[in-house]
Amino acid sequence: MGFIAVIDYDMGNLHSACKGLEKVGANPKVTHSPVDLAAADGVVLPGVGSFDPAVKQLRDRQLVEPIKAAIASGKPFLGICLGLQILFDESEEGTEPGLGIIPGKVRRFQSEPGLTIPHMGWNGLDFTQNNLPLWQELPPNPYVYFVHSYYVDPSDPQVRAATVTHGQQTVTAAIAKDNLMAVQFHPEKSADLGLKILANFVQLVKSSQC
Repeated sequence: MGFIAVIDYDMGNLHSACKGLEKVGANPKVTHSPVDLAAADGVVLPGVGSFDPAVKQLRDRQLVEPIKAAIASGKPFLGICLGLQILFDESEEGTEPGLGIIPGKVRRFQSEPGLTIPHMGWNGLDFTQNNLPLWQELPPNPYVYFVHSYYVDPSDPQVRAATVTHGQQTVTAAIAKDNLMAVQFHPEKSADLGLKILANFVQLVKSSQC
């Protein structure tokens, strides 16, 4: 395997993402070069922060079309947290259009008595795509680490790969469509189960090169 491109647009926790990938045997390369995105065996789009600055940074660095091209090429692609949200059409967090790769909207949790916003801490996943390679060898309802006030609401419910329940609200926690996968939680901060998810992604990258 060559390298996995970790996209740098000044909005991601790049160090944690790279350390997680390195722990499971990958060779991550932090980059904002379209040439690197095209040459990479897999791509990770991390993200921490707000929707509008994120999509503005991607557009300013002329990374939108290279990201779309990477996904269209069929290579494994993993979005993390904000890197999931900006794949959608729009967000209630801001006014900028998203990348529009996955139809749908990013919505804010509705207030309810006793509900803490942001949704922060450990919570269990309910898989809706049980055979997804990302979930291989995971136990039912694995606990992973979340930090978010907004969640994605895809137009096509079939792209949901997992949900999570916070208060009385059950929302999308992960999506998957062909080679594109993205998660709302932080696998790099989710202990051994999170590392297993990253290892599954790395294995998918390796197998795609066979």
